[in-house]
Amino acid sequence: MNNTIRIEGRLMDFSRPVVMGIINTTPDSFYSGSRTPEASGVAERVRRMIDDGADWIDIGGYSSRPGCEDISPEEEYRRLAMGLEEVRRVKEDAVVSVDTFRADVARRCVEDWGVQIINDISGGTLDPEMAETVGGLGVAYVLMHMRGTPQTMTSLTDYEDVTADVISELSFRLAEFRQAGVADIIIDPGFGFAKTVEQNFRLLDRLEDFKILGCPLLVGVSRKSMIWRSLGCTPEESLNGTTVLNTLALDRGADVLRVHDVREAREAVTLHSMLH
Repeated sequence: MNNTIRIEGRLMDFSRPVVMGIINTTPDSFYSGSRTPEASGVAERVRRMIDDGADWIDIGGYSSRPGCEDISPEEEYRRLAMGLEEVRRVKEDAVVSVDTFRADVARRCVEDWGVQIINDISGGTLDPEMAETVGGLGVAYVLMHMRGTPQTMTSLTDYEDVTADVISELSFRLAEFRQAGVADIIIDPGFGFAKTVEQNFRLLDRLEDFKILGCPLLVGVSRKSMIWRSLGCTPEESLNGTTVLNTLALDRGADVLRVHDVREAREAVTLHSMLH
């Protein structure tokens, strides 16, 4: 299994799991505490995440919660550019990914702001130009599993064996991106995207099976409905549950934790590493 990816000619090593901090430049993301539609909020959140030990910052301008509103590529890029300007102002050399499924938006963010990683919730299924675009840009790519769109995904949860089916579908997409020349790929099973609560837990329990794909493994369960629906609480009350599941993910081979709360995730990584 490849335990590194290249970021601008240097290696990011996953022999110790890394923490990816979420910035949402959206007014409607599912967790209210992550919404930073204004520049001042982005700058403050980025500073705190870097102080808390984030290894990279992930910026999204399009809410992907179930049933979310569709926005234009122009509006998505406007939101991302605002956030990226603040990140570069706070820490010019920060490792940054953009959370987008649109190839042209991804290209503009790389060319205009030096973004090093594209984080695509659709694994290239929503834009046929994505694989070729990422291959041409020479940046790293997070390949996530989803069926349908954020507007339709909750109706597409029919699997024979959710883990085997997700691995199979990711394998097909992985081959396409490799063929397009994308060398540095991270796999994300897509917790919460076209999966029921029960299916999410099945995927988490069998997380190690995804290592067969030969790529570093990203887990994004932070404050998601698999936590708050199971506990009968809200996203705002789901930090403790997030830390529990992040720890279980680390135990099952997660290389990257995508989180809203960096300090708590960094502590989970530190304590978990004491076992090995």
